[in-house]
Amino acid sequence: MAGVMQKFLVASMFMWMLPIAILYGFNNDLLPGSTTLSPHSLTLLSGFLAVVSVNVVIVFYICLALKEPVDKHKPDASFVAEAKDSVKKLTSAVPSTDPALKKQE
Repeated sequence: MAGVMQKFLVASMFMWMLPIAILYGFNNDLLPGSTTLSPHSLTLLSGFLAVVSVNVVIVFYICLALKEPVDKHKPDASFVAEAKDSVKKLTSAVPSTDPALKKQE
């Protein structure tokens, strides 16, 4: 579980830091070629790249999540039993007093 949380925290930090670094780099002329752009183009390009960077981090995080072994995480048996009992109680043939539910039937 600690590995999952660590991946989540690292991805969250990159989703904050990467767009801010891109915007800072463009606005302070740290990236090559950004000095030749008009202010309007500079704003559009930096904003677009910041959004793309967040999406790249999200895709990377999803890929990491999909590579997690499926059999690694087992649900708690007592929780599953309680959930099944709860569903059975809700779906049993107990007559409902709610008029909206009667109308749907």
